[in-house]
Order: sequence, then C-alpha cells, then structure tokens
Amino acid sequence: MTTVDAPGDTAAHEGAVRAFAAAADWFVATTALVGGRWEEPGLGEWDVRALVGHTSRSLSTVESYLAAPAGAVEVATTAGYYRATSALAAGPGVAQRGRDAGAALGADPAAAVAQLAARVVPLVAARSGEELLTTVVGGMRLRDYLPTRTFELVVHTADLASALGEPAEPPAPAAAAALELVAALALDTGRAGRLLLAATGRTLPGLTVL
Repeated sequence: MTTVDAPGDTAAHEGAVRAFAAAADWFVATTALVGGRWEEPGLGEWDVRALVGHTSRSLSTVESYLAAPAGAVEVATTAGYYRATSALAAGPGVAQRGRDAGAALGADPAAAVAQLAARVVPLVAARSGEELLTTVVGGMRLRDYLPTRTFELVVHTADLASALGEPAEPPAPAAAAALELVAALALDTGRAGRLLLAATGRTLPGLTVL
C-alpha cells in the first residue's frame, strides 16, 4: 500500500511537496536552536551533530538520487520502500553514516542545513513527481520516494527537538503526511490494531488522541 495516488495526479504531488517543504522548514528552524550543543546526546549512540547529519540526508539523498535517473521502477510504492530497506535500516552502517554526515556539515552545521534545504526544496518543487530516481534499493518515482523523506524529517526533527528540550510538534502539513504514512505502514504490516490500541491509550497509558 502507498500514500501516493495514481500516476499523473498533479495535486497529490503538489501536496507532497508542501509537506516536504514544511518538514524541511521545521528541521532548519530546530537546527538553528542547537547553539553550542553539538556534542550533547542526540539519539542513541548519536550526539546532536550526528543526529542532525543523519536527518540532513533526508534532503541530500533527494538531490543525489535525482542526479542518478533510474531506467525502471523497481520499488513501486512508498510502503514498499520501507519493506525493502528494513534490513539496511537495522545495519551498523546507519550509525556511521550519520556521524559522517554530521562531520560533513562543517564548522557551522546550522547554516549548512539551511543552505541544503534552500537548494533541495525548490529542486523538488520544480519536478512533476513522475521522475525516476535511483534509490539505495532501486528505481522509484519521485512521487513515491518523497513521502519517505518527509517522514524521516518529521520523526528525526522530533528527536532533535526532544534532545534540545524543545516542543516536538511538527507543522500540520508535515505531521499529516507522516501520520498518513504511519497508517499505511501499519496496514501493510498487519499492525493497524496494535497502533489503534496504542493511540487510544489502551497499551500506552497516558498516550491517547481522544
């Protein structure tokens, strides 16, 4: 299952671009709050710099993958991307890539993140969504890949905000897109019931949307 409509749906892609832009703006704004706390704990084994570096890859991979057009669609849906990358996501290379990406942001990571977003968001907005790009798991349409980047931006900016003691509340367009993908993934993996129980406080007391 995917959160993206049928090919050729311009309105759907425009909505996905707005969500991506909102998520990128939130990431840039939250990164600007770091100040001198780059070496403080971020998430798991990452410090704040590595967490920001990992999150920045949600922008940079869009740029680099678009620069490597695919010849065919090999992963046809947004949810399918997560199925295809599940083993990679659990591998030890993820942590090191986050540290490497953090180091690559240089002496002023906040400025580097702002510059990256200012370059990538217009790049995406200028595309139709039908472009074929080469991801780590094969060819995908931009319109199916982009929601994964919005989701990663939302989740990891929330991680960053929490690490900084800031409110972890994403802007509405980005949050809606991320939650839509969560629902699709829950249905795709047979976990919709457990997600609903958690969201209504049955299995996670104190957490309820009601």
